[in-house]
Amino acid sequence: MSSRPFRCLLTAGPTREHLDPVRFLSNGSSGKMGYALAAAAAARGWTVDLVSGPVALPAPAGVNVRRVVSAAEMFAACEAPFAACDLFIAVAAVADYRPLTAAAQKQKKQPGPVVLELVPTIDVLKTLAARKTPRQTVVGFAAETNDVESYARRKLAEKRLDWIVANDVSRAGLGMDADDNAIILLGAAGDRADFGPAPKSAVAEFILNRLAAASAANSPA
Repeated sequence: MSSRPFRCLLTAGPTREHLDPVRFLSNGSSGKMGYALAAAAAARGWTVDLVSGPVALPAPAGVNVRRVVSAAEMFAACEAPFAACDLFIAVAAVADYRPLTAAAQKQKKQPGPVVLELVPTIDVLKTLAARKTPRQTVVGFAAETNDVESYARRKLAEKRLDWIVANDVSRAGLGMDADDNAIILLGAAGDRADFGPAPKSAVAEFILNRLAAASAANSPA
């Protein structure tokens, strides 16, 4: 992976699914892990496309950033660069559901409970992974609060990924909206490696080093 010009596509941050112009469904992803991976990939001389949900982070040096809001927008922004990429790392915490309808105007508070009708968003990672060619590597992320490795292995198989990065977001000071992370890197071929707790920049280097080593080992002599 490091021996030739290489194109990498990443997603980062949360998505937002709007209820009205000012309210939305989202999550606590800061984008820090995805941005750290993008910066580390660019530092290796790779061509890097980053599709980012709403975050308060500057664009990493040397990275082509496309900013989006919703899951549908993230998928649309990923389609063309995915077809051209060698490596796709889906770090973004994409919302699983969106409101069936979104109001055009801010909705006023009503007395009593409010019922929201939600429908699934497009599964960006699964949809793109289904289009993977033999030359491409697809990596997912699994942010879990329990049975972390078990759920990650299920996602690895169900979405037909090459690799998945699992992390426990219930641990204080690690994972979402934190500067540090601790991960388990799992490969479809049976590879398993733990790393951290460590700064997300170090975690990014670890992930890319392991992916590069695996690619080199599987490349024809």
